[in-house]
Amino acid sequence: MNLKSERRGIHVDQSELLCKKGCGYYGNPAWQGFCSKCWREEYHKARQKQIQEDWELAERLQREEEEAYASSQSTQGAQSLTFSKFEEKKTNEKTRKVTTVKKFFTASSRAGAKKAAQEKTPKQGQLGRERNADNILRDLKEIFTPSWELASPSEAEIQEAKAPSPSIHRQASIETDRVSKEFIEFIRAYQKPGQDIYKQCKLFLDTMSHKRDLSIEEQSECAQDFYQNVADRLQTRWKVPPEKVEKAMDEVEKYIMTRQYKYVFCPETTDDEKKDLAVQKRIRALHWVTPQMLCVPVSEEIPEVSDMVVKAITDIIEMDSKRVPRDKLACITKCSKHIFNAIKITKNEPASADDFLPTLIYIVLKGNPPRLQSNIQYITRFCNPSRLMTGEDGYYFTNLCCAVAFIEKLDAQSLNLSQEDFDRFMTGQTSPKKQESDSFSPDVCLGVKQMCKSLDLLSQLNERQERIVSEAKKLEKDLIDWTDGITKEVEDIVEKYPLEIKPKSQALAAIDSENVENDKLPPPLQPQVYAG
Repeated sequence: MNLKSERRGIHVDQSELLCKKGCGYYGNPAWQGFCSKCWREEYHKARQKQIQEDWELAERLQREEEEAYASSQSTQGAQSLTFSKFEEKKTNEKTRKVTTVKKFFTASSRAGAKKAAQEKTPKQGQLGRERNADNILRDLKEIFTPSWELASPSEAEIQEAKAPSPSIHRQASIETDRVSKEFIEFIRAYQKPGQDIYKQCKLFLDTMSHKRDLSIEEQSECAQDFYQNVADRLQTRWKVPPEKVEKAMDEVEKYIMTRQYKYVFCPETTDDEKKDLAVQKRIRALHWVTPQMLCVPVSEEIPEVSDMVVKAITDIIEMDSKRVPRDKLACITKCSKHIFNAIKITKNEPASADDFLPTLIYIVLKGNPPRLQSNIQYITRFCNPSRLMTGEDGYYFTNLCCAVAFIEKLDAQSLNLSQEDFDRFMTGQTSPKKQESDSFSPDVCLGVKQMCKSLDLLSQLNERQERIVSEAKKLEKDLIDWTDGITKEVEDIVEKYPLEIKPKSQALAAIDSENVENDKLPPPLQPQVYAG
């Protein structure tokens, strides 16, 4: 992700959270910026290419083995012809020399047995090499074929899947038993589709129990294919409505991953634990980062905001205690909503995306959640992909991945610091200036600290109130002076230029008026008649 520092603070263009292939779903740094759907398509292309190359290699090896076997067969044929002549000679000697038959025959049988063993040995070697080539082809098919196709289907396997071994019952925890009961109660409402779901889940669990040696990426691929297969069966075969399919898939994920959790969460075959330790060490080294450096729009001096911050930290830490990917996502969502509420209370307006990401980074730095990378990888690998591609869960999870990526690459420019100051802070030679409220001794309880902060805040409010009253009185005096000044100026102008009131002039009479007082007007013209 391109984390910009054009302004003070952290900004990520929201378009950069989407899949870089342009499908409109949310991308993920763990999938190289793709969404789960596009990532699987790209992964399948690369995988099919690798499969093709492996098949070509296996076929070439098999051809070479067959050619070598054919050449060895011709050599063995010549040896067998010589051996048959030798046997005929031995028989003739037996008829002529009866006394030496036993000794000669015993020696020859040993020699024959020895030659037969020598002959058999190269045959077994050739057959072994040929069998190795066949094994390569079979192993390739087993690795790259979906697990449920390989496991499908003999009746014995289905019966075995329906009857778990006693060891599974011994290892089942209280939570596993509770989830099993809830799952059975849930699928009863689906009747025949529910029975099919239960059968598929049991078969998948049995198949995965024999696939422990697969890599975690291949197990993840099996789980994602299983989710897709079950959803397609519900929609196409059983005509289940989409909203019910979504609920069913949530329960399937819960049922499956509760059992698979101890096998697929932070497995020893991955470097997840190493990444967890690296992230924790990095966060501990960044303990000196302040909200002001990240431009976090949250004031912890406000009690309500402080409570929201504590709840957000609690939720992000609680994520590690959950076993189901959907429950871990729910913790991330609750944490994010507390962050939005804290920003809203502080700013008295709805929070924006540019405010959310810096605050999320600050929460992660302050909380230092355990096994953060393992939880992110677990959600990425085994969560129902539809939840990560759309919706608020996918949005918040993508932002968390961005926050972790930012923390791993945090530098002086990101915090608007000089390189010298950043190096001194990282090495512990010095630390940023503390706030006055942070200058308490470690023995002081939280209540006393909060009381001192409240008293300091009241003192500041009192000073502001006195300053406002003083300014108000000054404004009142200025208004009075301005009014007096305007009045005096008006009086001076009136005195200098007194107002003279002239009598009203008489109005002129209209020409056509009947009350014409002026008789000096000429008489009107009279019509005249002319004789033509």
